[in-house]
Amino acid sequence: MKRTPETLVILSPGFPENEADTACIPPQQIFARALKKICPGLNIVVISFQYPFVESVYNWHGIKVYTIGGKEKGGYNRALVWLKAWRILLKLKKETRLLGILSFWFGECAFVGSYFAKRYRLNHYTWVLGQDAKRGNKYFRWVKPKGNELIALSDFIATEIRQNYWISAQLVIPVGIDTSMFGPPPAKRDIDILGAGSLIPLKQYHIFVEAIAYLKNYFPNIKAVICGKGPEIDNLKTLVASLNLQNNLAFVGELLQKDVLALMQRSKVFLHPSAYEGFGSVLSEALYAGAHVVSFCKPMNKDYRHHYVVKTPDEMNVTLSTILKNTHRGHDPVLMCPIEQIAKNMISLFV
Repeated sequence: MKRTPETLVILSPGFPENEADTACIPPQQIFARALKKICPGLNIVVISFQYPFVESVYNWHGIKVYTIGGKEKGGYNRALVWLKAWRILLKLKKETRLLGILSFWFGECAFVGSYFAKRYRLNHYTWVLGQDAKRGNKYFRWVKPKGNELIALSDFIATEIRQNYWISAQLVIPVGIDTSMFGPPPAKRDIDILGAGSLIPLKQYHIFVEAIAYLKNYFPNIKAVICGKGPEIDNLKTLVASLNLQNNLAFVGELLQKDVLALMQRSKVFLHPSAYEGFGSVLSEALYAGAHVVSFCKPMNKDYRHHYVVKTPDEMNVTLSTILKNTHRGHDPVLMCPIEQIAKNMISLFV
């Protein structure tokens, strides 16, 4: 008699539409691949609520993906998405042995996953991944989670949950990086300052542009690059023109992840001016790429070499100048969190 396979279900608001789509939640897809690699006999199924914007079923790196195609619509459509997710979970429960459910972000996925797990007495954890830890998240009121059901992305996120919801997340599991994705380092680092991320107000890329204007006074030929797309792009380009930085700062748009990593390996400094960050994977990626990292955010309580945490734009400018002037700074890789260990830590919660 054939044994019914054990299945771990991952609930996510979005997931890559195919194996070539490396721009969609890169840290989470790297995690899913690593989980499949270290647990080849485990049946991993992803249910994606909103993106891709079509309803389908497909295979992604050996993982079965159900997409509901909610398209971020509200009202009745949102409830219909939840109902469809519930039905898929019921189907999986009937056909396999459910090991448990892991929800990405404390939102609608955690809402559906938590109630399904309680109904059928399954293990369920929610990975709180960033802005979902901010005050005002209605799902905390609806679900009323216990601390042992929450996985904080970082020490910073654990503190946010405790301060905003009076819940102590008993687990902290950060994002990891796949070191095999990095190529050999180039002979020369020809980019002085690199930035990468969504060009939205929260990420504060105007501070990045203003920092380049400041540094140009001391490094007239400074070369900076920003990767990413978003609604702030036109404002940022206008700011670049007003500060006469067209020859110093280039916008290269949204790139494949391997191309972003290659740019990191060519960079002396990675500048991350975001006002809020749970644990940006770009920080750990840039450190492993050998770049020095400057940011306002400090995700973990531990200090890491080549990571400089500043409090103000003025302090950021001085720190950037000091790093660039130091010809003996070194660019050896700093490994914060290998993805294999992150995947092992996560799966240990279910077995």
